[in-house]
Amino acid sequence: YCLRNGLPLDMDVYDLAEWSCVGALGRISIENGNAPVRVPDFTRGNWNKIQGYRHAMSQRKL
Repeated sequence: YCLRNGLPLDMDVYDLAEWSCVGALGRISIENGNAPVRVPDFTRGNWNKIQGYRHAMSQRKL
């Protein structure tokens, strides 16, 4: 929807990286007795500086 209508994507590459690592981090946790595993900061500390996110459907008129 977003690409076809020229709207910003609802997810960025950093979101994709976080969602993709969940399975591997879960396996590591289980192998270590269900120990907590830190999720890497793929933005290298810039997670709060990302500008411009808005959900594609938020301004949609019904």
